[in-house]
Amino acid sequence: MTRSEFLQRFQINSLAASAHKYRYNSARLNGKLKQAAILLPIIENNNELSILLTKRASHLRHHGGQICFPGGRVDNDDADFTYTATREAFEEIALAPQDCEIIGQLHPYQTVSGFVIKPIIAFIPSTANLSASLDEVEEIFEVPLSHFLNSDNIKSVWVQQQNHHYQVHFMPYNHYNIWGATAAILKDLVDHIR
Repeated sequence: MTRSEFLQRFQINSLAASAHKYRYNSARLNGKLKQAAILLPIIENNNELSILLTKRASHLRHHGGQICFPGGRVDNDDADFTYTATREAFEEIALAPQDCEIIGQLHPYQTVSGFVIKPIIAFIPSTANLSASLDEVEEIFEVPLSHFLNSDNIKSVWVQQQNHHYQVHFMPYNHYNIWGATAAILKDLVDHIR
C-alpha cells in the first residue's frame, strides 16, 4: 500500500468501532483513568509503508521488554494528546516533533492497568535521525504494513479480567511478539484502512 492509498482509505472511511471491547472498572480507581497518548509512526520507503515500533528496555519495572509505540502519560502542562505523543516520541527515540506529519487518530484504548491511550497517527520521513533513549527503549525497528494487513498474521485469545471477557490480540513478526494494547491499536488501524 502506498502513502496516497493509505491516506485515501484513512480519510474516506468512517472510523469503525474499536475491535477492543475491554472497559476498565473505574470504580476501583475512584473513576479516574490515567490519560496517555502514543504516536503511531508510519514510514514510506520505495512506495511501501512500514510501522515504526520500539522494544521497551528490559530493566523497566512495568512492561519491560514489550513491543510498543513511542508514547506515555499526559503531563499537566501538555497542550493536547498530539503534544503528549510527539513529546514522548522525542524523549524516547529522538524523533523531532517537526518531522511528524499528523494525519489523524484512532479510538482511545483502555488498558487493564487503568490507562486510556489516545493513538495519534503520523507519517515520518524515512531519513529521520532516530536514537533510542536507553533509559526507556532497547530497540527501534520497523514492520511492513503489509504484515499487519494479512489477517493470517493476527491471532487472538479470549481472557477474563475483572469479571469481563475480552480478546487479547497477537501479531508475531520475526522474533518479536507484538501483543496487548499495541496489537489492538494496530488491529483498529488495519480494520479502518482495509
